[in-house]
Amino acid sequence: MPRSLLAEFIGTFTLIFVGCGAVVASVGVDSIGLVGIALAFGIAVAAMVAATGHISGAHINPAVTLSLLVAGKMKAGRAGAYVLVQLAGAAAAALALRLLLPPSSWEPVNLGATALAPQISPIAGVAIEAILTFFLVFAIFGTAVDERGPGAPIAAFAIGLVVAMDIIVGGSFTGGSMNPARSFGPALVSGAWGDWWVYLIGPLAGGAIASLTYSKVFLKEPA
Repeated sequence: MPRSLLAEFIGTFTLIFVGCGAVVASVGVDSIGLVGIALAFGIAVAAMVAATGHISGAHINPAVTLSLLVAGKMKAGRAGAYVLVQLAGAAAAALALRLLLPPSSWEPVNLGATALAPQISPIAGVAIEAILTFFLVFAIFGTAVDERGPGAPIAAFAIGLVVAMDIIVGGSFTGGSMNPARSFGPALVSGAWGDWWVYLIGPLAGGAIASLTYSKVFLKEPA
C-alpha cells in the first residue's frame, strides 16, 4: 500500500508538472499550441502508466479510481487513499511550477487551470468532460483492466493516445481535463476556481458510466 500510494503521487505529480508546464509554456511568441499541450499530457500519462502500472495500476486520476471502485476492482478504503495522494501530487506539482517559474509566465493561464470557453455553458462543459472521460476509462478497461486485452506496453501507449486525442478535441472548449486532480492542483495553487464543479461531476460521471458499460457488457461472456 505505501509503495502504491507513492507511485500514485509521483505519477500525478508528473502529469501536472509536465502537462500544466506545457500550458504555461504556451504563453508567448514561442507557443507550443494545443497539439503540443495534448502531446505533453499524453506522453506523461503513457510514461507513468508504463512506469507505475505494475505497482499501483497507474490511476493518477480520481475518475479512474472511482471507475474501478464502481466495477468492484477496488475496495473503498484503498480508493479513498488513492484519491487523497492524487490530489496531493497534483497540488505539489502546481506549487512547484509556481515556485520555479516567473509569475509573468504562469499568471496568464493560472498555472494551467482548466476553464470553460466563453461559448460553453457549464452544463455543456459537464457533458463534454463526461464524454471525454468515458473515452479514456473505456480505453483503460479495454487495454489494462480486461485480462483479454493487449497487455501493459500497448495499454500505456493507447491510454496516452486517448488523453492526447481528448485534449485536441476538448482543449479549446473545457481544457480537456478528464481528471479532477488535474483541475484541482492548479486551481488550488493559483486560486482560479471558476466552474470547478464541472471538472468534478463531468469526469466522475463519465468514468462511472464507462466502467459500468464495459464491466456489464464487455467483461461478461456472451450467453
